[in-house]
Amino acid sequence: MDKILEGLVCSDHSVTVKRAIVKRVVEAAEDDATEEQCLSMFTLTTRLFLLGEDAFQKQTGVQVLDAYARCHRTEFEHFFSKDFVLILLQQGFGHLDRKDPAIIDYIHCCLRLLISCPSVLEIFSVIQVEVLRMVCERPEPTLCARLSTLLSDFFQCIPKDKSGVLFCQQLVRTISYFHCFASQDRDLREYVGQVTKVSTLLQNIWKADPATMLSSLQEVFAIISSTDPSFDPSIALASLVQHIPVQMITVLIKSLTTDQNVKDASMTKALCRMIDWLSWPLAQHVDTWVIALLKGLSAVQKFTILIDVTLLKIELVVPHVVPLVQSLRSDGLPSSKALLLQFTELIHCMMYHYSGFPDIYDTILEAIKDLPKPTEEKIKLVLNQSAWTSQSNSFGSGFLRQSGKSETGKTGLINLGNTCFMNSIIQTLFMATDFRHHVLSLHLNGSNSLMKKLQLLFAFLAHTQRAAYAPRNFLEASRPPWFNAGSQQDCSEYLRFLLDRLHEEEKTIHVLESVKPKLASHVDSTRTDPAGQTPPEMGHESPETGPQEERKTLIETMFGGTLLTRIRCLQCHCISEKEEPFTDLSLAFCPSATSRYSSQPERPSEEPKGLYQGSVNGGSEILDPGSSASQVSSVHSVTVTNEPSLTVPDMVNYFLAPEILDEDNAYFCEKCSSLQRAEKTMQVVSAPEYLILTLLRFSYDAKFHVRRKILENVTIPPLMRLPVYSRSKPSESFCPASSSQHLDCPESSENLAKKLKPSQQDEKDERRKTGQGVREDRSVQPALYVLSSVVVHSGVSSESGHYYSYGRNIDGADGSQHPARHSPLNEALQNGQAECNPSNCSALSIPPQQAGSSGQEAKDWLLFNDSRVTFSSFQLVQNITNRFPKDTAYVLMYRKQDLPEESTDGGTAQSMAKVSSEPPLQKELLDAIIKDNKLYLQEQELSARTQALQAPSSSCSFRPNGSDDNNPPGSCGPSGGGGGGGGFNTISRLVF
Repeated sequence: MDKILEGLVCSDHSVTVKRAIVKRVVEAAEDDATEEQCLSMFTLTTRLFLLGEDAFQKQTGVQVLDAYARCHRTEFEHFFSKDFVLILLQQGFGHLDRKDPAIIDYIHCCLRLLISCPSVLEIFSVIQVEVLRMVCERPEPTLCARLSTLLSDFFQCIPKDKSGVLFCQQLVRTISYFHCFASQDRDLREYVGQVTKVSTLLQNIWKADPATMLSSLQEVFAIISSTDPSFDPSIALASLVQHIPVQMITVLIKSLTTDQNVKDASMTKALCRMIDWLSWPLAQHVDTWVIALLKGLSAVQKFTILIDVTLLKIELVVPHVVPLVQSLRSDGLPSSKALLLQFTELIHCMMYHYSGFPDIYDTILEAIKDLPKPTEEKIKLVLNQSAWTSQSNSFGSGFLRQSGKSETGKTGLINLGNTCFMNSIIQTLFMATDFRHHVLSLHLNGSNSLMKKLQLLFAFLAHTQRAAYAPRNFLEASRPPWFNAGSQQDCSEYLRFLLDRLHEEEKTIHVLESVKPKLASHVDSTRTDPAGQTPPEMGHESPETGPQEERKTLIETMFGGTLLTRIRCLQCHCISEKEEPFTDLSLAFCPSATSRYSSQPERPSEEPKGLYQGSVNGGSEILDPGSSASQVSSVHSVTVTNEPSLTVPDMVNYFLAPEILDEDNAYFCEKCSSLQRAEKTMQVVSAPEYLILTLLRFSYDAKFHVRRKILENVTIPPLMRLPVYSRSKPSESFCPASSSQHLDCPESSENLAKKLKPSQQDEKDERRKTGQGVREDRSVQPALYVLSSVVVHSGVSSESGHYYSYGRNIDGADGSQHPARHSPLNEALQNGQAECNPSNCSALSIPPQQAGSSGQEAKDWLLFNDSRVTFSSFQLVQNITNRFPKDTAYVLMYRKQDLPEESTDGGTAQSMAKVSSEPPLQKELLDAIIKDNKLYLQEQELSARTQALQAPSSSCSFRPNGSDDNNPPGSCGPSGGGGGGGGFNTISRLVF
């Protein structure tokens, strides 16, 4: 019969004829046969079973083997011995590899035929050893699933005792190596089915021997908590969670969270991977375990872990918010509507807690704009229910990750731990085009100055291939001594300190060179630029400058202006004047604006008590008579009003408005030799090339000892006129009885909030009483400024929040970038359409036809949020506080522009301040950048190789559409209008 069968499978007969012959062979199995004939038939059917060329041959082998084994059991027991099984499992059969799933299927089939035979016990013993060896070899899902089916049917083949514990642990680890790269639904369903069979086997083992469960779960945690970067366990481990009794949650979570041997990094990894398990299609109770672990960590106050996990995973959630909202809307089920309302509330809580990311939140706000918005009290209640606090600063390198340079081509700055205050200022200075050009043109070879470090930083920002640069060296060199490392700080205070350091450093060089004129300088004075002109050099007098004693530093040239403070005694009418330089103007909010926020509105004639405008953080909270922070303001808390929005020119005019000094603030007149009422005025007599304005949004409440933020929306004009007065001649000082006395007192140097001023009518009345007025012989020449950068503070108080900045390239040479040079605005100025009081600061609007004439404006502005750099627009800059109430403009930078009637060649300072193109890099800077770019390419190559090596053991991502969403958008991750980080630093939202 074996000859007939062998000839049959190789013949060309029809399938019907073949089946008839097979049926006859099966029936003949009941006939007597010698042992040799039986062994020959078993060998033939085994070959057909394992090596059959098609399904018919394999099916024939199964049928005939089953028939002959049942009729000739003794002979089959002799044929299918433990030695034969050992050969199959260790060597395979013929050309069939030992790891082929067909081997397991064949043994499974034969075991069913021998189940009642005594010899099967010996086979069980062999299989117990071999399956342990097999799982240690990390079989593929297909083979492991077949093996699981075999062991589920024949429990006697499962290793026992210690070997059983080891088998479960190795089987768990085998699951962690499962991977699936299939994109077809059928293949994915097959993969999930295979994983389910393996997890079901473990479930059955745990039920039969509960002692194996704990060790298996320990192995699961050891796998998912591994910090080895070369190993990423599969999410197929999620299939085991559904088999863990829910009653064990409390005990297991308590054991994990209180185990001193479990490091925070390991726990963070484990929790992140458990969150990834939620994507497993058949996951049950995973959410229960994740929530339980979160609560367990919170109970033992391991908030750092919770914060780090949130920052790592929130970026994966944000892109799916809008599709989820749309899905819940279209569902129409009552439960979906309830879930949508709850979800919307949580979204508002997230945006409130992680403020400062408008470019990411805009689409979310649009999707939920017609849904109910919770009140601020409700949001705070939700957030306070499970408040987490931590000193962790991990956001700096977490949320705002970027795999490559953004489409803007600009380079971000890595947050080094609460350093957003520095990053926003550096990007603002970098976008000051003319200042950047001059810094890069300086020849500072061999210098170790702060300016040299700034030059190197600017060079990297301009030319590095990295998506984000880490300014560690510059941070250490430029950090004020009173700034604690890793703590939140005030960006305005940092900017003042930085500019002052750079200014004093260059002045020192000037002094040393004036004392030792023959001393070798830092630069090669013979080196010229491509145009044949000697580039600007620190410590060398340029052709545009005057005598050495009058030379200006680069900071003075770019940011320096002059204020004239005039005080007129209202008794004797003697006038005292004093000029003083400034690099920024700190603008207080007008009382009419701030009073609407005060919990106890004050009478117009009252002077607020106990509240002092100050910096965000780091500055003194005690009044310093000689400082610019000794001004008065009021407490501010909320911002919702229907009154016209305050504008930047309003605040500038308030800063420059006349002030009456009387009562406790009376002026000591030397001519009268007594305290007298006096009028104090301030005028700009020299306009800086870059005008820096700080909006004093933070006030100190001396009663409650807290700092409060003024959330008033301030309209920022793209163009602004600043009144600049001509300098007075000696004869202009007016004093009826004596010569003018120069005042040198703290009040003359105020650069912050002014005290309440009388109305203009009061001033006129006062002048009528005295019968005299101040001679105003000075001419006013308005200076036109165009907005260059805006630093935004996102947060509700000075003790918390985040900084990010908007900026665009504005210089004094490229006419295409100058709104002042566009014909529509020129016509408006020339025709008097933009006329206003020349002694007041005023805003100029760009005509609509100009603003909409080009698509360039859409990409004219950039948003810098630590590592993240994205395109933006002026419309988004202007509307930032309307869209995100906690995000408010804090520091503004305007670039001075030539008025249409002016020539760009007029004035030595202007010609010096304007460089038309990016200067060529000096060799020292170029070498440093080339070296770092090579290092970056090597890092990229190494990363690519590492990923390629990890690919075979990477985890399965169950995506029916086969997409790859492993690279989330955006720092300290989402960023935006507020920006960083990534934005989301610590949960307490400290300024970083």
